[in-house]
Amino acid sequence: MAVRMERETPAGETADIRRTADLLGGSQVLHRELRHSLDVDDALSRGLPREALMHVIDRISVLSSRILVERALGISQRTSQRFKSKPNKLLSKEQSSRLWTFAEILAKATQIFGSQEEAERWLQQPAIGLEQRRPIDLLGTPAGVRLVEDFLGRLEYGVYT
Repeated sequence: MAVRMERETPAGETADIRRTADLLGGSQVLHRELRHSLDVDDALSRGLPREALMHVIDRISVLSSRILVERALGISQRTSQRFKSKPNKLLSKEQSSRLWTFAEILAKATQIFGSQEEAERWLQQPAIGLEQRRPIDLLGTPAGVRLVEDFLGRLEYGVYT
């Protein structure tokens, strides 16, 4: 007898997942609703559609797409251009995870700074709390991602250094 357990997700986490998924094109691009962390894990394990990357690139206005793709996502500009020819193919698990992480950070920064444009500017500016490093440059490694996430958390609560 299989027992089906209902997933409990805190309301704040659900809103964060929705904001992140929306940056990637929402259910129209992702071809599924992401409501819980396990939904996100399933989607990333299978691979996000390349179209999600194109959606993000098309919607950034301040941040250079080259910087985004090469520094934060670890994908060469040439490879990202090839993705356009087959947008329905899937990104690798690693590429999907890095894209999701970038979208999470951009969504959180947008919430803190009040607009996506301001969040994109913040990602490109040296930050005192990151020893004058640019947040976008730290997104290439898990340790750098944790530093940026921690710094965003401090900014959210008014601790700037």
